[in-house]
Formats: sequence, structure tokens, C-alpha cells
Amino acid sequence: MSIRVREKIHYPILLVSQLGNVIASMAQYGQYGTLDAMTLPNRYPKNFWIVILFRDPNFWRVLMRILIYGATEAGYMVALRLHQDHDVTLLDEQERVNDKFGNLDISFVEGSGADVEALIHAGAGKMDLFIACSGLDEANVVACWTVKKIVDIETVCFVGTMELYNNLVSHVHSRYQTPYDIDTVIWPEQLLTHEIFRIVSVPEAIDVEYFSNGRAKLFEYRIKEDSFIRDCRVMDCAFPENVLIVGITRDHELFIPDGSTKILQDDKVVFMGTGAALDGFAAQFFQKNNTIKDVVVIGGGNVGFLLTMQLEQAGLRVKLIERSKERCTFLADNLKKTLVLNGDGTDLELLEGEALGEADVTICVTDNDEKNLLCSLLMKQLGSRRIITRVSNERTAQLFERVGIDVVVSPRESAMRELMNRLQSRNVNILAVVEGGQGEVLRVTLAAEFPETKVKDIHFPAGAVIGVIQRGRQILIPKGETSLLAGDMLKIFTKSTDADAVKAMFNK
Repeated sequence: MSIRVREKIHYPILLVSQLGNVIASMAQYGQYGTLDAMTLPNRYPKNFWIVILFRDPNFWRVLMRILIYGATEAGYMVALRLHQDHDVTLLDEQERVNDKFGNLDISFVEGSGADVEALIHAGAGKMDLFIACSGLDEANVVACWTVKKIVDIETVCFVGTMELYNNLVSHVHSRYQTPYDIDTVIWPEQLLTHEIFRIVSVPEAIDVEYFSNGRAKLFEYRIKEDSFIRDCRVMDCAFPENVLIVGITRDHELFIPDGSTKILQDDKVVFMGTGAALDGFAAQFFQKNNTIKDVVVIGGGNVGFLLTMQLEQAGLRVKLIERSKERCTFLADNLKKTLVLNGDGTDLELLEGEALGEADVTICVTDNDEKNLLCSLLMKQLGSRRIITRVSNERTAQLFERVGIDVVVSPRESAMRELMNRLQSRNVNILAVVEGGQGEVLRVTLAAEFPETKVKDIHFPAGAVIGVIQRGRQILIPKGETSLLAGDMLKIFTKSTDADAVKAMFNK
């Protein structure tokens, strides 16, 4: 019999009988490696399970079977990220879906997420996860409820309105639990709001992550022409105690640096350290004369409104531009200290008349990429020190960065980061995903039998840096002579493609 195995998988294969006995290992036939297809000897029984062992040979799992409802842009992003590592099926009412789905290794079933027969035909009864991301919020909610009638499955529901999100996650709603409750509700705009606020809270940073209740942090900075570490080797940089460089992105490619790596202009450098040390480092070297007091927000939709509320609470002076008079009335009634301006963010006369170019930070969050780009370029020309701009997809994000936008954020990327963290946390502890999924911060707890070992004697099978050691309540930023002890919790920065190999090293 012939069995197809996915491309780009470098994992061993086992055949397991329905009684649970291992009856064959593909390693026996020299098939341990990249497997496109293989033929099994005829002497083995017909009824067996195929188990794919991941790179850690001691901890294995079967590929997840995932049913996605909705051939939307969000559905495509989910399928694109998951299809190489999981068995993905797409369900949609359309008879034909966009051609780009045809480039993915997924199955397609025509039908509605609210139709029990369609869900059964799509194999819902055998699925491990159901993700509803069609263009209609109500259809997503009903689909999640309907699939729960067929099988007790974890459900993820994408929504696009504040009212529905608040209703589904409210404390009142949680009082009345039923077997049909949705497990995870993802509202991309809410996640985007939190991401932008974290970035604004650390001037000049383009990404910010907190660990151990803020006692350890990750900051990412773009190296500018006047940066004190431009053209310096990592080993020659006089960083404060408890601060490390763990990653560098150059020409959109992330890599793990060593001491001889030279830091260049326009590199995006990832630092990890204790909260206090990294805050002091950022204030000393990246935030000189960059105290944020005045913020301009262009776009008064959900993101603009929620973000302005957070900025108000942080004590910042905010001016908010919104084109719709009706929306301006709502914003003025619900925001206590913000100056709401009715107008267009591309109106140069308005921008100059209100001296908006003097803002420390400008945040463009309309739902139109072209308008956000134009507003951003105008505000940059008028003198705004820092520009944060919303885009709809990763391809557009790279274009915005090329024309000089300081920080580019995407609600879909924020949603995907949340979803990937949710999925990956089933099997490993992933604390953060950075650079569009290129890098990960892993949490690894050293086993009781782990021998005391100095950091300099740890030889990773792939590029990785131990950024933080948590020992009880103590937070340590390791050096070469620092000893690792059983029970230590490590926060390790590595490339996503190397994560399995790094984890396997500690699970031998």
C-alpha cells in the first residue's frame, strides 16, 4: 500500500496497531528524513494508525485535524500558516474558492457552517479544532454552536464587532455555561488595539512583549543612522547588566547573532532583559528626548476609539480625526479629554491649522490602506516624530516599511499571533511570536534530573539564545558562567523553524 507523507517534514514515522502496539518504524527502512512518499511492506495488517513523531523523539503527537469555515482573507491566512503541519479542511458555501487556496495542501468541502450535513460531510466528527472565520459574525457564531452538536470539539470564533465580542466574553454570559459555548473568541481589532498601546508605551520600540508579570521583557528596535550601536560588533557593545541581544532581522530575514555579528543601519534588533534593566537601557539609549506627551489618532472606528480611551487613561494628550459627523458626536460624548476633530486625515489645511505635525506620535488606523499610507506620509512630512500605521496584510506591510513608516501593524497579524499561540500552547510553551512568526520565545522547564551545567557548555543544535532564567521568584539574565539548575524555567529565543530541535535538546 502507498502512503503519502507531507513535504518538508523531517520526522520519524511509526505504525501503531489498534491495540496500541508499535508494529513498524520507518527508521527501520532508512526512511527517517524528508519523506514525500513511501511504500509499506505487504506483510503488515491493514488496520493500523500512522503516527508522526515530531523532532523531539520522546514526546510525540498526531497531526491536528482542523476544520476552517470561511474562504475569506482570514481563512486563507489561517490555512496558509497551518496546512504544512496539520491536516486542514476548508468549508465554504462557494462552489469555487479563490485560486490561491489551490496552492495549499488542504481539502475543500462546499457547504454552510450552519448545516449539520455539510459539517458531517467535512469530517467534523473526527476534527480536533474548528475555526470559524467567514465574513459574517452571526454565521461564525452559529457554526461554532452547530459543530458542538456533532462533536465535543474546541472552537475558535472570529468576530468583527465590539457589541458581539463583549456579549460573548462578558461575565454575565459566562454564568450560564452550556456544552455549546464557544471556547475562544478572537476580535482582531481589539488585539490590534492592545498591540499598538504596548508599542506606544515604549517610545521608539517596534515590538514589545512582557514575561513573568513584567519582570522580564522583550523590546525590538530599528537601528537608525545616529544609533550608538550602528556598525558595532555585538561583542563590542557596552550593554548594561541584564540586557542581551537575542535576534536581528535584516532584509526581512530573522537570524540569531553571535559576538562577531556587525549591527547595521535599518537592522531590527531584539533585546531581552529584566524589566528594570531594559527600561533603563531603553531610556538611556533609545528614548533620549523622546518622552511622549501628544498623540494624533487618525480614524475614529473601533480601534481608534478603544486606543484613545487607553491613551487618555495613560495621561496622554490626544487629538482624534474622524470624517463622519455622526461618529464624531459619539466619540465626543464618550471620550473625556480628547479633542475630536471632524475632518479628513489627508486634508493638509486641517493638519497644518491644528498644528498636528507637532505630535510625538501619529497613529493611522482607518480601514483603508491607501488612506493610512497617505496620512502617514503627510504627518511625517509635517514633522511628527513617530508614525504607527495599520495595514491589512503582510505584503502591504513590507511596502509601508520601505517608504519609511516607523511601525506597521495589522489586525490579521495580531489575530494570527493570538491563534498560533493558542494552538501551539497545546504542545509546547510558546510565550511570544515575533517578526510575523519568524521568531519565537519558548518556555522550557529543566527536568529534575537535569545536571548542573554552565550556559557556555550548552550547545544548541540550531541558533538559539537563553534570554531569561527564572529560578523561583528570581529573574536572571544569563552569562556564559551562569549555571543552569534542575527546575529552572528558561525563556529561549530562537527561529520558529528551529524551535522543535531546541525543545528536543532539553527533553532527552
